[in-house]
Amino acid sequence: MSIRLRLAFIYSVVLCLLAAVVVGAIYLALAHALADEPPPVAAHQVQPVPGQPGTVTVTPVQLETAQRIANESALYKLRTYSFAALLVLFAASFGIGWIVAGYVIRPIGRITKVAREITATDLSRRIDLGGPDDELRQLSDTFDDMLGRLDEAFASQRRFIQEASHELRNPLAVIRTNLEVTLADPGASTDDLRHTAEVVERSTERMSRLVDDLLLYARNETPALEHERIDAASLVREAAEEFQAPAEARGLRLVWSADRGLATMGDRNALRQALANLLANATRLAPAGSTVGVRAGREGPWVWLAVDDQGPGIAPQDQTAVFQRFWRGATPAEAGERRSGLGLTIVRQVVEAHGGEVKLVSALGVGSTFALWLPAADDDADAGDPSPGHHEPAEPPPVGLSRPLPGPT
Repeated sequence: MSIRLRLAFIYSVVLCLLAAVVVGAIYLALAHALADEPPPVAAHQVQPVPGQPGTVTVTPVQLETAQRIANESALYKLRTYSFAALLVLFAASFGIGWIVAGYVIRPIGRITKVAREITATDLSRRIDLGGPDDELRQLSDTFDDMLGRLDEAFASQRRFIQEASHELRNPLAVIRTNLEVTLADPGASTDDLRHTAEVVERSTERMSRLVDDLLLYARNETPALEHERIDAASLVREAAEEFQAPAEARGLRLVWSADRGLATMGDRNALRQALANLLANATRLAPAGSTVGVRAGREGPWVWLAVDDQGPGIAPQDQTAVFQRFWRGATPAEAGERRSGLGLTIVRQVVEAHGGEVKLVSALGVGSTFALWLPAADDDADAGDPSPGHHEPAEPPPVGLSRPLPGPT
């Protein structure tokens, strides 16, 4: 049975049941009233005797019996007419219910039609029901919102697959071309083979970084992040200790500082990875002899973690694009080592998953400051006790550390 038929049937049955209850109540009340009437007074019928003028006969008449017969006849007719009226009412109400139900559920038919026309490759259709703000309108709007989210997710997935395949195709093409050239040369020397092997090694290393970043990117897109209390100062200290040796190997000075009582809620590993990505970029791009700083503080309801460098900086027109997938700068400092282009994307993804925001201040030839703004957790720690991760550098901080940090919008 279709929902229209069920609605019409239920409407008719309910209406007939109510009518039957009303008619039954009237019938019972009438029957009870007739049964309670007082017995009639006895009467006599006087009739003349034929052929005998002046002579009459008196015959007693039983009015009680006559009245009972009349009452039963009236109740019988009432039952008959009532059943006939109920049958007519059922038929009429079923027809009216069929028409009304069809009008009411007409939007459902439109929703069904649009849903059937939607395919996985075309999610641009919308129901756009209109009309009064009733339950069906809310259902239609909810369905349209869901289609919008699915359309956006599918479009993002298609772009991601295209970009990832393009990024993987480049090192594969380099490997294949170098191997084909080397194998096609019968007189290839040991140096030629070594050079080809070095090119292949660099390309495979780049592919490995890209695959690792893709896995991390996919993990951060899922809602599987931990939610625990995190001491931001300890994150800064651990990150500084981790990158101290690489910074010294490149001739850099790494300093760090953190205020007391900094706490936020989130996934410790994910936030540490975000901070590590920023430090990896800073130590890779900063010139030898310069200073890289990592610090943490609090401003109102926000905890911020910042990484500063005195590297080449980022052009103003590129500052909004650095967080896009597979974006890589074209500065000479970056030309020697091509990365996956997902590091800053992962940073933005991690921070936004924690309800925060990433901010950038940069100037060409001066350096860059990346700030991670995160919601602060309620912290009742004693402000007089220094945080375990608190550290003041022995020398004044670099110029990059003095740049103002833009707050979250």
